[in-house]
Amino acid sequence: MRDPSLIRNFCIIAHIDHGKSTLADRFIEKAKVVETRKMQDQMLDNMDIERERGITIKSQAVALEYLAKDGKTYTLNLVDTPGHVDFSYEVSRAISSCEGALLLVDATQGVEAQTLSNMYMALEHDLEIIPVINKIDMPAADPEEIKRQIEHDLGLDPDGALLVSGRFGTGVDELFEAIVQRIPAPKAKAADPLQALIFDSHYDPYRGVVVHLRVFGGEIRPGQRIRLMHNSSEYVVEETGQFRITLAKTEGLPSGSVGYIIAGIKTIADVRVGDTITDAANPCDAPLPGFREVKPVVFSSIYPMDAADYDEFKVAVEKLKLNDASLIYEKDSSLALGFGFRCGFLGLLHLEVVQERLEREYDQAIILTAPSVRYKLKLMTGETVFIDNPSDYPDPTRIDEAEEPYIKAQIITPLAYIGNLITLCMGKRGAQTSFTHLDEKRVELCFEMPLAEVLFDFYDKLKSTSRGYASFDYDIIGYRPTKLAKLDILINAKPVDAFSQLVFEPNAYERARKVCERLAKNIPRQQFKVPIQGSIGAKVIARETINPLRKDVLAKCYGGDISRKHKLLEKQKEGKKRMKMVGDVELPQEAFLAVLRTDEDDDHKDR
Repeated sequence: MRDPSLIRNFCIIAHIDHGKSTLADRFIEKAKVVETRKMQDQMLDNMDIERERGITIKSQAVALEYLAKDGKTYTLNLVDTPGHVDFSYEVSRAISSCEGALLLVDATQGVEAQTLSNMYMALEHDLEIIPVINKIDMPAADPEEIKRQIEHDLGLDPDGALLVSGRFGTGVDELFEAIVQRIPAPKAKAADPLQALIFDSHYDPYRGVVVHLRVFGGEIRPGQRIRLMHNSSEYVVEETGQFRITLAKTEGLPSGSVGYIIAGIKTIADVRVGDTITDAANPCDAPLPGFREVKPVVFSSIYPMDAADYDEFKVAVEKLKLNDASLIYEKDSSLALGFGFRCGFLGLLHLEVVQERLEREYDQAIILTAPSVRYKLKLMTGETVFIDNPSDYPDPTRIDEAEEPYIKAQIITPLAYIGNLITLCMGKRGAQTSFTHLDEKRVELCFEMPLAEVLFDFYDKLKSTSRGYASFDYDIIGYRPTKLAKLDILINAKPVDAFSQLVFEPNAYERARKVCERLAKNIPRQQFKVPIQGSIGAKVIARETINPLRKDVLAKCYGGDISRKHKLLEKQKEGKKRMKMVGDVELPQEAFLAVLRTDEDDDHKDR
């Protein structure tokens, strides 16, 4: 068993696209975890979506063996984390299993919004922070300016910052030494009762749940009987090991180490991220403090395309939840789509990723409803209710006041884009609260704005407006009064609950018009006229009509009396009217996807 003083647990944190995964690749290469011929970019990004988008979604751990200058061999447990604001929960879990953090700053971009946010998170957990200036090989790199920003914006010692190039491996040896010297060893003792924190897990179809954990006290060995503290279920450990890209079996996990256990856990619901594992015979006194409760901000319902696939779909969602602890779900049903789940997400990118993972990894054909946020309603009776699903919206006459969640948006941008970004935020009902010059070239803008306005296309517009230079971070700051309305979409005079949305009333007409136009393009023509209407209560505010397929009933009339033609047309009209009364409109999947599309998608499609 390895001495805890020879273990170092650290994570890499940074703003999105500052080179975390590339630097992790150099660590893996230097430590010879993988043969050179098997090396590839983004070694720790093992999902197709991560590779395609060039982003990290899941924090991944890997154990590195390093022979230091003092002649001792250290085990360095590295956790690579995501940078996107939607996956900050992954970062918080990685931080809680480490003693130190490498805070990466791009030598060309400087300190950005998520850099600050992640640093504060690391400070809350009392981590030793090593500032690292990455991408020094770039022609536009300005390390001296970045050092000044590290001192001015972050309040860290610029002399302790290390200069590295993740692409070429420059400065990585010095970084290895700094990790050994500056990051403290775990404080755990082998004599303590077993106390291990579950920070992640995944499902193996042959061996059950593989639990990822950090041992804070005691040690864990194969054959040991363990207890999961939140539900007191007990299992016998079959295998322990470390993460070395693949799972590498070991004789046990000593105190202070990061690794995995397999204990024949087949009941997925038993394993909860943030739970404490202890020895069944000699339990610890109290569970470890878990992670902060995850608060979803975007809600959408997911249904299987075919209602008969519900059971298979349910198992897929449970397995995905095991690997993505920030996904919240509960059962839901729709008249149009059958049974499904109402899910909570940390943001729109998180929603997209969950949708893609269900389709790719679990082979599910699914339909999503339009995303929504959670509103707070004060009823006439004095009762307060929270709703995120349009089908739960009460009768408007019972509502005294409606409130929606607001965020504090923090945008760091070069001076050139200030005007356009202020216009963008004002257009999203934002109110500017501060304007701070960070230096001669960069400005920090703070806005208070409704979360619902940020949902659909704000992040994309922010990046296109600033040519990718502006960075964005946000915090929920509470609820404020709003004019809320439930927008119903009627097809052939029948409301389709899957298309209903909760909207800001002054924006309802514009939203209804767009949805009706998109549906008119995506629903095939029927034998009868199909009206598509957007309504608030009984008031119709937008309408599109799909004209019927018609047989040319006048084709057989060669001249003759006009009254005969009128008679044939009237007969056809009556038939179409009867059809409309009994006819059902089959909605294709494209119709549901069309409602989810953003304005940019429409513009792109038109071009």
